[in-house]
Order: sequence, then C-alpha cells, then structure tokens
Amino acid sequence: MKTWAKYTIAVLLIAIGGALFYFKAYVPKTTFKTTAPKQGKIEVNVFGIGEVGARDIYPVGSQMGGKILTLLSDQGQWVKKGELLATIDPVDLPQLLEETKIVLQKTIQESTALQKELENLHAQKELALLTYGRYKKLKEQGYVSQAEYDKAKTDLDGIKAQIAATLAHIDSSKSETGRMQKNIEALSEKLSRFHVYAPIDGYVISKDAEVAQTLTPSQTIFRIVDPKTVWIKAYIDERISGKVKTGNPAEIFLRSRNSKPLSGYVARISAMSDAVTQEREVNVAFDTLPIPFYMNEQAEVSVTVETVDDTIKIPLSLLRQYAGHTGVWTAKENRAHFQPLKITVRGEHEAGIAQGLTKESLLIIPDAGKKTLSEGMRIHY
Repeated sequence: MKTWAKYTIAVLLIAIGGALFYFKAYVPKTTFKTTAPKQGKIEVNVFGIGEVGARDIYPVGSQMGGKILTLLSDQGQWVKKGELLATIDPVDLPQLLEETKIVLQKTIQESTALQKELENLHAQKELALLTYGRYKKLKEQGYVSQAEYDKAKTDLDGIKAQIAATLAHIDSSKSETGRMQKNIEALSEKLSRFHVYAPIDGYVISKDAEVAQTLTPSQTIFRIVDPKTVWIKAYIDERISGKVKTGNPAEIFLRSRNSKPLSGYVARISAMSDAVTQEREVNVAFDTLPIPFYMNEQAEVSVTVETVDDTIKIPLSLLRQYAGHTGVWTAKENRAHFQPLKITVRGEHEAGIAQGLTKESLLIIPDAGKKTLSEGMRIHY
C-alpha cells in the first residue's frame, strides 16, 4: 500500500510539473502576437542633416574708407531696398562741393554778363556799319576827308574785334561751366558713396562694425540675406542620393521646431560631392519661410523620392531571412510557415509587397524572448 501511494504521488508530481512546464514555459515561449498586412500608400524617403543657409547673402559696405558716423540698422531687423543703413565721415568733401558750386555760379554769372556785352556790341556794330557806309559814300562824293573815313572804318573794325574777343570769352566761360558741372557731378557721386543703402528687401543677419570705427574701402558693415532664397543646406550620403531630383517634396525639421515639420521642396542639387565625407549637398527650400528664422540652425530633411499608391504593405520589422530568402513568418492552423516575398519598394518603416501576401494573411510578430521560429513549428496566437 505504501509503495502504491509513492508511485501515485510521483505520477501526480510529474503530471503537475508537466502541466506547469506546458502552461508556464512552453506555451508562453510559443505564443506570438500577430498582425495583418495593410493596403495603402508608401513613401520612399531619403534623409539628410544640415543647417539653414541661403543662396543669396549680400555683404554690404562702403566703397569709401573712413570713420562711421551713424548705423541705422542692426542684426535681426528687416530692411527695404534703398533704405539708408549707415553714413561715413566724408571729411572735407562737402566743403569742396560747396566751393565748386560757388565757382560754378560765378562762372554762370560771368557768362551771362558776357552775353549781354555781346548783345551791346552787336548793337554798336550795326551803328558803326551805318556810319561806315555813310562816310564811304560821302568820301566817294568828296564831302569828307580821308581821315574821317579811316576813323569810321577803324571804329567798325574795333567793334568787330571786340565781338570776336567776347565770343571767345563766352566759349571759354561755357567750357568752364561744363567743367564745373562735371566736377559737381563727380563730387556728388563721390559724396553719395559715403552713404550705405540696402541693396534689396532683406533681413540683416549680422552687423560687423560699430559707430566711430574706421573702415577700409569695401569692408563689410552688414550682411543681408534675401529671404526668398533661404533654404536648408542638407548633406546626403552619395549611396542614397541618386534618386533625389529637383522638385521632390520634402519635410524640414528645424531644431527649434522639431515637433512640427515644415513643408518644402528640393531647389538645387550640388554638382560636386565632398571627396572627404562622400556626401552631396542638397538644397531644400521652404514652401513658406518660418518667421523668425535663424541662419546656421541645425536642421534635418526628409525628401520623398518615390510614392507607390494602393499596395500591400507590411512593417519592415517583420522581415526576416530564412533559407536564403527574404520574407515573413505567417501563422496557419497553429503552425509557423515562412513566406518568401517579392518586395517592390521600401519606405522608412514599411515595405510594399508585389506578391506572396493578401490582406487576410496572418503575420507572426517575431520576438527574441520567445522560441526561435522554424518551418512547421507549432505555435499559439
């Protein structure tokens, strides 16, 4: 009786141990979660990292050297084309310009006086001609002496000489007036170069000088960016950059706005790659420029290079290699079966399937903490 009891207890213990192993170890190890393929659109994206830059940035300075008198803008400010930004000390140039204007006015007055003198001389000439003509007739008739005739002729010749001299003075005065006018234009143009104006409607991204600082010619005072040309200078690995084309839509993730992507498009692809990093510069423009924006801010871009509509798709995390093939594990009648797949496109998180699955297929989600899957293996789900 005691022996029978021992065997009974042993059998019970084995049965209990087997049950515990089955339900507590085997079943959890062979129980997998499952999912099903979906049907929809897949976007193939290429990623790059870079910073905010621009195609057109203008270094603005003075053509003339000198001390800065005023600065009328600062970084972070918007400016209009033609707006005065700075003035440079022209030293004695304004005084020289005023002196030249005075000389011009004097020359004009002299020219006016000469012109009136010429008119008076012409009037005298008319009278002298009449007198000369009368004396000539009287001499021929013997009523006047040779001396009186000679005096009339001399008076006429003298007036003619005065007219010729006055005309020469007028020509000289006109030349001097023209020269003074050109000098004034040149001085005015030179003086205008001591004023610095905005070349475009833009945004000041840096101020590189201060009031009272002495500049050299063409030294930069401000740097202004054309907001219409602001973009992301992204760098993409050569191995994945081949599909990127100008016009491809893109999403831009600014470091200061990382939670909200901004829409954009590929505006330009650099014609040269970096031989050291083996990356290609891709410029991604904003559809709508965020205000404010910050030059050189770090950014990421996601460029959509391909879109496949209405396809069977599965998560990339389900793909596995088995017996030299790429595919997924499927569940059918409580057993695992490996299904090779023909993949048409790979997105960031999903793959498009040409054949091998339907929307009704039951896909096993592999789990490294469970028993390794094998063909025909009994599973629970």
